[in-house]
Amino acid sequence: MQRQTHLLTLPQNPFFCFPESVGNYWDHPEHFALRTAGSLNNFNIHYVVSGKGYVEIDGKAHTLEAGEAVLYFPLQRQHYYSSKDDPWDIRWVHFYGTGLQDYMIERGFHKSQLWTIRHPAAWEQVHEELLAEAETHRMLRPTKLSALTYAAVAVFVEQAVPISGSKASSSGNRILELLPLMQQEATQPFILEQWAAQAGVSPYYFCKLFRSVMEMTPMDFITRCRLQMAKQWLLERKEANIGQIASDAGYPSVSYFNKRFMEHEGMTPTLYRQLYGV
Repeated sequence: MQRQTHLLTLPQNPFFCFPESVGNYWDHPEHFALRTAGSLNNFNIHYVVSGKGYVEIDGKAHTLEAGEAVLYFPLQRQHYYSSKDDPWDIRWVHFYGTGLQDYMIERGFHKSQLWTIRHPAAWEQVHEELLAEAETHRMLRPTKLSALTYAAVAVFVEQAVPISGSKASSSGNRILELLPLMQQEATQPFILEQWAAQAGVSPYYFCKLFRSVMEMTPMDFITRCRLQMAKQWLLERKEANIGQIASDAGYPSVSYFNKRFMEHEGMTPTLYRQLYGV
């Protein structure tokens, strides 16, 4: 089965990115594509929701499973196909835009074709919004189409991790499962050993695994969560002084809170409140 919309290619595209086509295939074991080099002048993300399929690169077949994707740059040879025994449910988008290639290269996306998405639901949601917009309005709202395409690209850029020789381990999945709880309890004292125990690994391996999955240390993640809450409270709790906000955010030392806030926001908490408080 399939949903797909093909759109007019704009010869003088005013947008940073714009979809050429977008779709969703499922229960389609015969799904197959082979495009020679130079035949398709747009980017192509094919993302697996469930099931599995195969991507051939330099004569070698690579298995793609749920949460994984292949990214093609313009003019690249493309060869992929569904498993017949376990057909993939796949979401795809072909897109193009002014300056888009430089944007992707600057972020290293030319270095790999195979990727895993750390938070699949985020990409699936924005893709569904893009697909629904294309199905419903086609080219009637080009600015909306462009914005949703950019959202899909931005989520991919934020969440995609190159697939090396091995798949993400179950321990890596447990890190992802812990993130909401870590965010919820970020203002409490951070005890590495307790979080490592919840993931079922040693503290050393927890830090290594966390950095691999999130591209930051556990403490960096906690700091971001604390500062995000502090920013919210600075604007909502107008009667609370900076010391109270700092303490509630997990920073008993106001000077240290100010230092961390300045590092991330480029201004003091007091100035932030003055600039953005209404």
